Amino acid sequence: MYSLIIDVIVSFLLGSMVFFAAVVAPTAFRCLKPDQAGLYLRTVFPRYFLWGIIVSVAALLVCLFHSPKGSVLMTMVLIGFIYSRQILVPKINQARDRWNETENAGDKAKFDALHRRSVIINAAQMIMLVTIIIA
Repeated sequence: MYSLIIDVIVSFLLGSMVFFAAVVAPTAFRCLKPDQAGLYLRTVFPRYFLWGIIVSVAALLVCLFHSPKGSVLMTMVLIGFIYSRQILVPKINQARDRWNETENAGDKAKFDALHRRSVIINAAQMIMLVTIIIA
């Protein structure tokens, strides 16, 4: 019973993440001007990460009763969402603002590095979620 609940919650979270990465973010840049897309995503990303935190906590609570390995992985997924929302997104926004103000290659490189870190964390979270579902 618990494994089914874990699979449903984790699949729901994974599906949300894939939808955001494959549909929401690319569509924003396809349908809006770059400045508008940036402002839109600045509003959406903190909510996306909050959503991930909430669903991760729900999955973690169920994993605590059934799956020690799943609990460890869900804790890592949860930490990734918290880190991304509370630390990484503000740094990305600051780097983007500096780059927009200065058009300096160093500021662009800082933004690119932080954005890459965000993408890597998101991909790692997805891999951990798939691992929980398979296990």
